[in-house]
Amino acid sequence: MKVAFIGLGVMGFPMAGHLAKAGHSVTVFNRTTEKAVRWKEIFEGQFAPSIPEAVRGADMVFICVGRDDDVREVVALGLPVMAPGGIIVDHTTTSAKLAREMSGLALETGRWFIDAPVSGGQAGAEAGQLTVMCGGDSGAFLKAELVIAAFAKAVRRMGESGSGQLAKMVNQIAIAGVVQGLAEAMHFAKRAGLDPGEVLAAISKGAAQSWQMDNRWSTMAEGRFDFGFAVDWMRKDLGLVLEEAGSNGAHLALTALVDGYYAEVQAMGGQRWDTSSLVARLEKP
Repeated sequence: MKVAFIGLGVMGFPMAGHLAKAGHSVTVFNRTTEKAVRWKEIFEGQFAPSIPEAVRGADMVFICVGRDDDVREVVALGLPVMAPGGIIVDHTTTSAKLAREMSGLALETGRWFIDAPVSGGQAGAEAGQLTVMCGGDSGAFLKAELVIAAFAKAVRRMGESGSGQLAKMVNQIAIAGVVQGLAEAMHFAKRAGLDPGEVLAAISKGAAQSWQMDNRWSTMAEGRFDFGFAVDWMRKDLGLVLEEAGSNGAHLALTALVDGYYAEVQAMGGQRWDTSSLVARLEKP
């Protein structure tokens, strides 16, 4: 498979690497050329100095960038030059509206667009153990699924275009509530004079257990917040969630509250702290 991968951030860099390791012919593009050069030095593949050059003739184009407008730019430059009948797989977390818009543009040119946001963070990307939620044509998904498997432990089609992004919103809603609960539990344990490690040992095998507890409790207790997904990006995602809820009538009081708490963390200088930093606002002087 001739593949292009656009966007070599903390997620895209290892994801593109897994595609190369799987034997695909991979050409990458990144706005910071030095990162693309470094990727080429590590993996079997090529880098291109522009999006059209990276995408030209590609059977499948993977996108992992920042925001809706970044995706629009890649699609606008890439669609005219990728292989006829090719598939764009967008791993960026965007609005569902954008996914539907891009799918329509792709269909007009005889190509396909799959919205495919991921969950699992940097660690999941590096280990090739991401969960991928997809929306789009079922036939195009079946083709893309085989390639996505290079860096995913689970790939599931949720429905038509935009459904993958809606499922990712569900994911972020659930995470926001769990992390806030974990932060308050940690804060309470410390105020009660309990040893956080002993508390973890006591409750982590019961009904309170979660991925966040297993992976973030200890680092939260130590005030270390340099693991995984940044607060700035979580606020971007929760903004998409709340905008969608405004359209579909969902009542998301807790999500809106936690979004406000993340705004407080940003004001504390924690823009690049990971999402477990919610505990920091509870423990500030």
